[in-house]
This record gives sequence, C-alpha cells and structure tokens, in this order.
Amino acid sequence: MTYKNNTDPAEGETTRILVAEDDCVSLCVLQKMLEKWGHDVVVAKNGTEAWQVLTGPEAPRLAVLDWMMPGMAGTTICKRVREIPLAPPPYLILLTARSDSADIVTGLESGANDYVTKPFRYAELRARVHVGLRVLDLQDRLAQRVEELEMALKLVKHLHGLLPICMYCKKIRNDKDYWQQVEAYISDHTDAEFSHGICPECYEKLLKSQTE
Repeated sequence: MTYKNNTDPAEGETTRILVAEDDCVSLCVLQKMLEKWGHDVVVAKNGTEAWQVLTGPEAPRLAVLDWMMPGMAGTTICKRVREIPLAPPPYLILLTARSDSADIVTGLESGANDYVTKPFRYAELRARVHVGLRVLDLQDRLAQRVEELEMALKLVKHLHGLLPICMYCKKIRNDKDYWQQVEAYISDHTDAEFSHGICPECYEKLLKSQTE
C-alpha cells in the first residue's frame, strides 16, 4: 500500500481489507460499505477462516474482526497475530456488542488497535478505518525512510569511484577540495583503523644509517 505525499490514504486508494463476521447480515453490510468506500474486501465467516487469511500470502494490512466467532474469537486472533513476526504488522479493529470499559480494555490488551461497538454507525466505522489507513501509511513511510538511511550509511562506509591522489605526496583530495593524508581520508570514509609501523624498504632507506 503506497500513497503519494500530502494525500489522505483513506481517500482515492484501494486497500485490501479483511472482514470477519459470523452473522451473514452484518457481514454483507460491512462488505458493501467498505466496497462503496473503494476498498477490496476479503470476507471470512468464522475465526478459523480469518486466521488463515491473515497468515496467508498477500494478507490484508487491515482487518475488521468480530469479537465472538465460531472457530476462534476475534481477541484470540489478535493475540496470535501479535505473537508472530509479521512485518509490517496489520491494523486490527475489533467489532462487538460489548461496550463496558473493562471489555474495551480487554479487547485492546489482546492486541487490537481499535474498537467499534455494535450496532456500528456508518460515520464512526469509516472514521476508524481512516485512522487505521493513516497509521499503515505512516508505518510504510517510516520503513522506507529507515531503508534509505541504511543504504546511505552503507554508501558512506565504502569507498567507491575514482580517488584523486597526488602523484608526489600521495595525499587524496576530498569532496570539499581539501587534500588529506591517505589514512585520514580512509578513516573518514570507512570503519578502518590504523596502526603505524615501518616497512623494510623504508627502514633501509631512511632509518638504518641513523641507527648504525
């Protein structure tokens, strides 16, 4: 799911969304609503089907899960999804008739990102889906930025291209047009460290006569 800068990710973009609901009427209503908003909807009629979709190939990035379903409860799905290394993690919205604060806490602590109570209102559900899409968009942007920074760091740490070096003193010209000793230039552009010594040839030419 990729979006252009300065656009609302919930508007004008098609997103694959899972809807898991064992009540056929509610499932149909949710499907039609999400499709009307321009999304590609995958349906599951029980928790087992929902789990298979979320852990299968090309799994939807956002899911609306009913709390009470045959096979596996929505809260159980949330817990199991959070236990496996999915990158990036999906955005999970729980859908339930339970509205007590304790139930809301239980749902969120199971791993859900958001919570919608039944009977759900059109505007509220759409707003919460919008929030989920914006979160996913931010995750994508952050992951892309991290990848770019890692690539830039790798380039900085590796010498590449032509190095302008003086044929007499062997200094290297850096990007700011200053001349540096070879060891200084390499230290600035790599992780290499230096220990200084003297080779046999230089010893014979420069030091041997001084020690005799």
